[in-house]
Amino acid sequence: MIDKTIPIGLSTIYGTGPVVRVSPYELDISDIDAVKEIHRVGGRYLKSEFYENIGHRSLKTLFSTTDPTHHAIRRRLLSAGMARNNLTQLEPIVMERVQLTIRRMGEESQKRGVIDVFKWWTFMATDVIGELSFGESFRTLDKGEKTQYIKDLENISSFMAIRTTFPTLLRYAQFLPIFPVLKRVSAAGQRMFQYAQQAIGRYQSMLERDPDPKQTLFTKMFKGGSEGLTQFEITLEAGGYIVAGSDTTAITLTYLVWAVCKRPSIRDRLVAEVKNLPEDVKEKDLRDSPYLNQVIHEALRLHSAVPSALPRAVPPEGATLVGYNIPGGITVSTQAYSLHRNPEIFPNPETFDPSRWENPSKEMKNMFMPFGGGSRTNKSGVCIGIHLAWMELLLATALFFRTFPNASISKKDGMCDQDMEAKMFVLVSPKGRRCLIET
Repeated sequence: MIDKTIPIGLSTIYGTGPVVRVSPYELDISDIDAVKEIHRVGGRYLKSEFYENIGHRSLKTLFSTTDPTHHAIRRRLLSAGMARNNLTQLEPIVMERVQLTIRRMGEESQKRGVIDVFKWWTFMATDVIGELSFGESFRTLDKGEKTQYIKDLENISSFMAIRTTFPTLLRYAQFLPIFPVLKRVSAAGQRMFQYAQQAIGRYQSMLERDPDPKQTLFTKMFKGGSEGLTQFEITLEAGGYIVAGSDTTAITLTYLVWAVCKRPSIRDRLVAEVKNLPEDVKEKDLRDSPYLNQVIHEALRLHSAVPSALPRAVPPEGATLVGYNIPGGITVSTQAYSLHRNPEIFPNPETFDPSRWENPSKEMKNMFMPFGGGSRTNKSGVCIGIHLAWMELLLATALFFRTFPNASISKKDGMCDQDMEAKMFVLVSPKGRRCLIET
């Protein structure tokens, strides 16, 4: 739901409780018991056609497939690359990019007097996921400016929103000059796919020359033979990783820094915890930093990068949810935005308060779904990149506040809270496309 670009909880608007009918064939549900039932392991609620419309219907990826068997097979194949023990081997790549980001921020602070953290977090996250997926960085941190790929990435949320809402329009975008925006976002999607094809092709050529190549998230897939994926399938999945692993991480880090810098007491407590960390700090060290983890949890709760709905289809025989008998085929959607703002579970829900996670209740843990509709026990519904996301969030947050302990919100160039109003398509982004911080 969008109101002047600010997403609003549907049940709050209409005062209907946890169930809102948003169309003749779709219900939005914000009841935790219903959410657990809808996203239960082996459950009957399959992904709706919304997911097929994100990509080409004949090209199935882990994210877009609505076939649970295909999803399970694909997730099993891909999960090894995203497993925590495999990511530990790739951590030096992530750390190198985080450290370069902090250096670039320092240089910008010296030159301009401010840091645009939204810009630099976007460059960092894109370079990280590019190198881990394709075996080569986009080098946006080195260039310090937007590349064509970054510009295309900025259009991808609009691309997905249009494709899922009006799936037939993009097919005819090149023939409809009266809709230039359709042509622009369609071209962006095509360029991103072409780049993925070229990069994966280069990596496969390197594999053929070098029996011990630089590792990526997909190396084992190339070597898997009949148990692996084809080059084309890897290209599709890698392209999805770029979209899912760049903007989302950058947006979360941007809102985290903004929220912390607005509250000096929170910033000072966080700085006190991270300033004594070892110089060669590793992610495993940060997992045991209590306040750092509380801050990240609260940023993910209040500023989830993907607050939009997760649509599922009611099974043919129908179902009863929250006391309502719902016919088969109806779409039921759950979304983090409303769940994360339930005042019965999260008192003063609009307040950024990391301390609420010091001793979280069972209900808080069950309501917390920034990485999808799964739970602590239902990993099949959780974003496959959750461990990589946490690695980046931990390392980037710790190094930022250790390096810039006096960081504060800038008013330079007219920077104000309105710049940070949430503009939402499929993903959230700051309305002003910037977040200026003084150090």
